Amino acid sequence: MSETSARLLNLLSLLQTPREWPGRELADRLRVTTRTIRRDIERLRELGYPVHATMGADGGYRLAAGTAMPPLLLDDEEAVAIAVGLRSTAGHTLVGIEEASVRALAKLEQVLPARLRRRVSTLGTATVPMPGGDGPTVDPEHLTVLAAAIANHERVRFRYRAHTGEQSRRLVEPHRLVAAGRRWYLVGYDNDRDDWRIFRVDRLTEPFATGVRTPPRELPAADAGTYVRERMRGLAVGYRAVATVWGPAAEVAARLGGPAVGEVTPLDEGSCRWHSTPDSLEWLAMRLMLLGFEFTVHEPAELTAYVRDLGGRAVRAADGATGGAADGAAGPSDGNTPGG
Repeated sequence: MSETSARLLNLLSLLQTPREWPGRELADRLRVTTRTIRRDIERLRELGYPVHATMGADGGYRLAAGTAMPPLLLDDEEAVAIAVGLRSTAGHTLVGIEEASVRALAKLEQVLPARLRRRVSTLGTATVPMPGGDGPTVDPEHLTVLAAAIANHERVRFRYRAHTGEQSRRLVEPHRLVAAGRRWYLVGYDNDRDDWRIFRVDRLTEPFATGVRTPPRELPAADAGTYVRERMRGLAVGYRAVATVWGPAAEVAARLGGPAVGEVTPLDEGSCRWHSTPDSLEWLAMRLMLLGFEFTVHEPAELTAYVRDLGGRAVRAADGATGGAADGAAGPSDGNTPGG
């Protein structure tokens, strides 16, 4: 790099600090004359950087906001601080900026010098962020590898553990990363299965880009978020509930939400039988609990157990009781969550 180019980069780095820089101070910092500073300022303006000058004893130069963001020039400490911050938060779902934050981390780590990558890795290993919830953790390194492969339309290989515990190696053309709830999902075309798949990133290990680039494929959905939502709904286990509700059939049907959620048959003026459409245990229990009527679950046995446990927790909460053997009794396990 020429001496002039290096000086321009150093000048731009100084101007990115939010303050007024007197010409004499800039000249002293860069060890040049104020005349050279004026020429360099003009060169930056010709390159499109909006450098404003103010007159007077307190005047000087400052970089104003332009139509496009100029390249950020970070010193070592700033680069490490940003990379560590992005790494610490990448394992948690940040609503609204999920994929953008991962892309930023991927770009930053791609251009970090080796000495800084080692510092970031050391700090990341030595620090443990406070968990944001009970969801599974995701290795930020995996997210950056996948994000870079998505940007480059590059195939990736990784080892994957299905919800059954079965291990497999996958060759995938990654399409998008999707944050849903407290989990990250990779949407991609599985070359071995010759079909689209979604993969939970917390079940994914040893990802690496193969260097093989492929043309983008058309996703069979409006967008990746819609595809994940539809696959999760389609792969989830569905239960059909049969319950007696002590309430007028017409009113019960209306509160349930109409024919879309099942059939309500009158038994007499004050009771009816509900045969539900397939749904999750949580959703079926919630619908019954919110009816405002007494009810008895006949089928399935899993729903009976779930409602019993739910009622027990509600009673203990109302009585101020805590813990005990019931703490481990939660709803359905995560084994039904789709993923490859």
